[in-house]
Amino acid sequence: MCPIAFWGAVRQGIPRPFLPATAAALVLTVFNLVGTSPAMAHCFAGSRFFPAMLTTDDPCVADELSLPTISGFKAGDIPANRELDISAEFSKRITEDFGVSIGRTYTRLWVPGGPNASGWQNLETTFKYQFLTWPQSEFVLSAGVSVEWGRTGNASVGAEKFHTITPMLWVGKGMGDLPSSFGALRAFAVTGQVGYAIPSWRRTFTITSINFDTGEVDFDEERHPHFLQYGGSIQFSMPYLKANVIDLGLPDVFNRMVPLVEASFRTPVANTIQMANTWDENNRTIGTVNPGIIYVADKFQIGAEAIIPINRASGKGIGWVAQLHFFLDDIFPATVGRPIIPISARLGP
Repeated sequence: MCPIAFWGAVRQGIPRPFLPATAAALVLTVFNLVGTSPAMAHCFAGSRFFPAMLTTDDPCVADELSLPTISGFKAGDIPANRELDISAEFSKRITEDFGVSIGRTYTRLWVPGGPNASGWQNLETTFKYQFLTWPQSEFVLSAGVSVEWGRTGNASVGAEKFHTITPMLWVGKGMGDLPSSFGALRAFAVTGQVGYAIPSWRRTFTITSINFDTGEVDFDEERHPHFLQYGGSIQFSMPYLKANVIDLGLPDVFNRMVPLVEASFRTPVANTIQMANTWDENNRTIGTVNPGIIYVADKFQIGAEAIIPINRASGKGIGWVAQLHFFLDDIFPATVGRPIIPISARLGP
């Protein structure tokens, strides 16, 4: 199926089983076209490769394309809405150390009792500066800011009218600098990220009724809290294990896998209204834990994870997410995959 037909099918509400099947066919096509030579991807700190992840972000700047990322889950509403998200994200290095990414998500909601809804979420842009890299310690540190642009999406699927600005910090650390006596533990790595989301509006007032005799106006007030957003991953790199620790003689397909567990949380910290016995996501911590696996080839990777909500406000039941991700710096090293300004100011010994 061509891309235009695929997106048309999504907009017309083709049943859910069609979507995983289409994603699987797309993945198989990429396998045939690109091949599966050893990984030479973009986010390295010494010998450590940090794959692009599905729920949180890796700590590097890069030239890459995630297309598509597809997820299905039940939201934290009561009764729970069933949600399908299809998203894409393009990342581009301006210099060796500074990059910009642009992402967009198309959402389809199935609401118990109706009406259903579909449309685009707000456009998101992230600016990231990778300012510290220690190759011998397999350590990377980046800082930046993410912006969700209000009024660029459809309110029926939850897109807000206001902007949200989130200063962020990303970190990655491989365990390869542990003593050799630690053995396979050296193949582990961890990543983390933390941000503080600040909406451009503190509150929104909605008129509910007007008494034309007295002139009295009733309205609802909705506060827009500040959120602490945080998460990370723990991952075990089979490519690192083979290349730097021990070759177990496994088939090549296993030596390209990175099993991992991601986690992502959000906690309101300011401008909230505390209410007892409420499921309101604006008044409590919500988040998910996502175990899964990533397969890394030389010019792309594919990944799949389960989505496990930490409480009822975070969702109902177990969802799923799958992603096809391209390393543009390996596919087009002389054009799209190179920095616009090839200079570096990165710190590190």
